[in-house]
Amino acid sequence: MTRHFELTLLRLFESGLIGGTTHTCLGQEHVPVALRPLIDDADHVFSNHRGHGHYLARFGDPHSLLAEIMGREGAVCHGIGGSQHLRRDRFLSTGVQGQNVPVAAGAALALKRREPGQLALVHIGDGSWGEGAIYEALNMASLWRLPLVLVVENNGIAQSTPTAEHLAGSITGRAHAFGIDHISVRGTDVTAIRKRLRQPMMRVRTHPRPLVIEFETIRLGPHSKGDDTRDAAVLRALKEQDWYARYERAYPEQFAAADRRQRDLAERCAREVTARPLVRRNEGENPR
Repeated sequence: MTRHFELTLLRLFESGLIGGTTHTCLGQEHVPVALRPLIDDADHVFSNHRGHGHYLARFGDPHSLLAEIMGREGAVCHGIGGSQHLRRDRFLSTGVQGQNVPVAAGAALALKRREPGQLALVHIGDGSWGEGAIYEALNMASLWRLPLVLVVENNGIAQSTPTAEHLAGSITGRAHAFGIDHISVRGTDVTAIRKRLRQPMMRVRTHPRPLVIEFETIRLGPHSKGDDTRDAAVLRALKEQDWYARYERAYPEQFAAADRRQRDLAERCAREVTARPLVRRNEGENPR
């Protein structure tokens, strides 16, 4: 669903039906899909500026998300948050890089004290590791043995700067500096990923301590909706690594049927939400 939601969103921008900007997760959709069965509704999930896939995996509700981005009735935050700033139940996203990690650490502390067995999971990119707030949060999470899972979506580029040019050392080394375990995940086989992560994440619940999971992934699209500075040859190479193309080749019949259903769902969602009236907020009304 996420692939076609993001592509539909870009088409709506191109048609002038949405203003502002957005940051898609094209190429990274498998990360929240793989993690979804490993978390439950009582866990806190914190997302970032590239978080549409995180929301869709959590709630399976494209209509409320698209309505939020378009400022239409039924918007999850009454059209206030837009693409990046969403709150629903125990899900929160922010466009401020790294800000979600100390907030997630606070939620993890509350869960440890009041709801043992639950965890807080926070998504960040490789570019966020230049933010000092992350290290303060990791220090406290390790000292206080918090049930915090830090999911790093390392797509090899921070806006327009390759990771090798902005990150000294490694994410592994930075996690270990705080005495925090690190798991590196390659590939896009969601079944294999779940099998590998199930026990480590269960240990975070039963014997609280933070965990860093680093997904080596790719960013197919631009940083935001139209500012890609990479060479065409680089983009062609990334498309060859894309999970979407590989699954299409490996399972042609199954993939075609499933893909058609999700594409139709995204198109119906766009038609329905576009036809809705704009949000009208009463003074003093707060998003849920």
